[in-house]
Amino acid sequence: MIRHLLTGEEFDHDAMMRLFDLTAKIKRERFSPNAIKPLAGKSIGVIFAKSSTRTRVSFEVGIHELGGHAVILDMGKTQMGRGETIHDTAKVLSRYLQGIVIRTYKQSDVEGLAEHGTASVINALTDDYHPCQALGDLFTILEKKGSLDGVKMAYLGDGASNMSNSLALVSKIAGIEFAIAAPEEFRPADSILNYANGSGKISWTKDPKEALEGADFIYTDVWVSMGFEEEAKERMRILQPYQLNGKQLALAKKDVSVMHCLPAHRGEEITDEVMDSPNSIVFDEAENRLHIQKAIMATLMPE
Repeated sequence: MIRHLLTGEEFDHDAMMRLFDLTAKIKRERFSPNAIKPLAGKSIGVIFAKSSTRTRVSFEVGIHELGGHAVILDMGKTQMGRGETIHDTAKVLSRYLQGIVIRTYKQSDVEGLAEHGTASVINALTDDYHPCQALGDLFTILEKKGSLDGVKMAYLGDGASNMSNSLALVSKIAGIEFAIAAPEEFRPADSILNYANGSGKISWTKDPKEALEGADFIYTDVWVSMGFEEEAKERMRILQPYQLNGKQLALAKKDVSVMHCLPAHRGEEITDEVMDSPNSIVFDEAENRLHIQKAIMATLMPE
């Protein structure tokens, strides 16, 4: 049984497909009187060290719709913000909560909560990984295509970002092709590229055209994530050739779908013409964060 979601690697291929089946069911039956309530009588802590719109709303609504109670915690206003160790925090919160959702900077904080507590832990974003978003993205692709067989996704931008890392991991497990186009300065970590184990389905190139050729989906993300503001000017200069604009869009398949995890900095990593084009499925993708996260919680914290 899967207890935690820390990177996305917890789900093998079969478990991922079962998760997607459950997500589809939860989405389909969202307002049905027969909708599942696996969190009934359970309290889930939702901890934020980073600001949030989609993560906070989707988790809070999702916990409510699954019958649970969300306890929203601003990390800066808890004892964690005053130096209490993750070890102690995990042990205390596990006495109160059945699950912990955390959006923070350090991956080690998420892993520490899982190691030292008994509550299920869900990584809602760290500097290294964003597994809920990546799993929701693959569900969106499956929803649009009907199958993941033969799918190619191209990623333009910071190839060392948490989104690129997570998409590479879940793409490998799902068996889809994931081509990253990024400059040398923001190339994926060797550990991520080596994760492909010679399958050739996860690749990096400095040439956007190479990555975009034959792509069914194009993905991009902000160039300056939270915590990297001091590097903003230099990042935007280096990443400018990787902007997702009309010219880049034309290099992929005619029916290519455009994806972005949001928030988007329009005019930087993506242009208005692409963001608002008929190819964009950005807001379908955003909605599916709710459904995939409900499925994740139902899987990790069943009745």
